[in-house]
Amino acid sequence: MVFKRIIPCLDTRSGFLVKGVRFHDLKVIGDPAERARLYEEQGADEIALLDVSASLEGRGIILDMVRRVSSNISIPLIVGGGIRSIDQIEVLLESGADKVSINTAAVENPSLIEEATSLFGRRRIIVAIDAKRVSPGRWEVYIYGGNKSTGLDAVEWAARVEELGASEILLTSIDADGTREGYDIELTRIVSEAVGIPVIASGGAGKLEHIYRVLTDGMADAALAASIFHYGEYSVRDVKLYLASRGVSVRL
Repeated sequence: MVFKRIIPCLDTRSGFLVKGVRFHDLKVIGDPAERARLYEEQGADEIALLDVSASLEGRGIILDMVRRVSSNISIPLIVGGGIRSIDQIEVLLESGADKVSINTAAVENPSLIEEATSLFGRRRIIVAIDAKRVSPGRWEVYIYGGNKSTGLDAVEWAARVEELGASEILLTSIDADGTREGYDIELTRIVSEAVGIPVIASGGAGKLEHIYRVLTDGMADAALAASIFHYGEYSVRDVKLYLASRGVSVRL
């Protein structure tokens, strides 16, 4: 049986857990290592640790933070933010990351995806796509923490990264991020239909129904969520019990 995954997202800046709206107005809300342990206890399938300002600030993710989070959990850890080279990927994997998520560097140097999958194995390499709606039925890829437009069509880029060897796509709707008004179902479904690899939906979870819809109508393989967990409105277990009650296969 293929289970739908629930992945709490730990957005960080300067080693602290932060949360914002549409990638802006970031506020410090806690310690990422402590939250990661809590979410594992609640039944999280994986943890995503993303340094949201690393690319914009021209630096790599803080390795000590990766080690602290990794040492606190036993479930898979996805790490992203400021990853620009094979050497950085290698160090992150040695520091406890199970998978690395490449975004800006993947756009600027697509061959990095091929080289990384060849060296470390396809399952280790995820490509993150931050997409903003620019017209009806069309979304554009943004990089540097959502601050720079690339002109790339998000659906076409998703198909391209699959060809280059990415094992999964971490798809974030910039329009929906932090709004708690629901995922961009149309974007998620179109990308999911365009590729044969798993799509992790991100951006907009505010209710249990939102997660159900993106995993069913949106055809996502996993749902990333932050605010609903960080502010204690729902636990990971609450989400999974709700999904199971509606016929979605989840690991309890």
